Amino acid sequence: MFIDLSNIFLRRNAVSRSISAENPDGSSGGGGRATEATTLHPASAHNARELGPGWKLSPCIAVESGETATLMDHEGPGCIRHIWITLDAKYYRDVVLRVYWDGSDRPSVECPIGDFFCNSWNSRQNITSIPMNVNPSGGMNCYFPMPFRRRARITVENQAPDLLRNLFYQIDFTLEPVPDDALYLHAQWRRENPVHYGVPYTLLDGVEGAGHFVGTFVSWQQNNEGWWGEGEIKVFIDEDEEYPTICGTGTEDYFGGAWGFGADYSAPYLGYRKVSGEGVGSRMTMYRFHVLDPIFFATKLRITLQALGWRSRTRYLPLQDDVSSVAYWYQAVPSASGSRLLTNLEREII
Repeated sequence: MFIDLSNIFLRRNAVSRSISAENPDGSSGGGGRATEATTLHPASAHNARELGPGWKLSPCIAVESGETATLMDHEGPGCIRHIWITLDAKYYRDVVLRVYWDGSDRPSVECPIGDFFCNSWNSRQNITSIPMNVNPSGGMNCYFPMPFRRRARITVENQAPDLLRNLFYQIDFTLEPVPDDALYLHAQWRRENPVHYGVPYTLLDGVEGAGHFVGTFVSWQQNNEGWWGEGEIKVFIDEDEEYPTICGTGTEDYFGGAWGFGADYSAPYLGYRKVSGEGVGSRMTMYRFHVLDPIFFATKLRITLQALGWRSRTRYLPLQDDVSSVAYWYQAVPSASGSRLLTNLEREII
């Protein structure tokens, strides 16, 4: 199922399908058939009323406050290859993306939609990575392959207090055999505001079974003065208890930078951006994708990140900053750990 430039020329037992508001069920020959009577977005249909079917009568959907819209519900076997979504940035933290594999009633992906695509603080940030690519102005793309055996279901829930008028999306996938050893993509969002004093921030916990960790996106707001990025990441694999197998040397080091970052960068697997402000109240984002260096686990996985800075007399200072994160991993079972998604008020940017 893996495709890159080294094997893209090989013949495959696969067929291509695509789901959007123009072809909601991804059927063969089903695109561009909307009429003014069948459109999923009447305002767009009105704009194209003189042109008829095939002329952008149903390019997007609207999602009422409190409503959950199903973007994809398709039988397998197959593999999602690409997801593109765009919406107004003010909804990034309020709209929840969920993905369910093979009929499970528990989502394996459950994240605010902006954070999942490495955009947070309700602000657009261009991302030039391989798994996630975000372009002007707010074109969000995910290239993590997502195999499924029996069924793939993707929903978005609008938890904002007002109507989401325009949600554009396209989900490109293949129908093809899925190998027995293929794993399911998972993604989980967490936040602590403030981080508990002297207690490492938990980036991921409660994961049981076999799989591999493939990356994280972290949003950080300074609630304390001074340099904030001395904290180590710690990865507790399988039987690790008090001490981890993998221990980093500093926050900027883990995300591929050094000596306080110094400047913004967006690279294929690592990135950092100062989103706004200086000192207390400043906001940053960081990502690291373990595509070439996955972290494998056989029975369980726990990951923490310290919020640590400097204080007087050259001493370290545990911080109480606002930290949130998305963890991405592949796992054999089609359900995520039992962490509760925070409510809309708990996710609010303040």
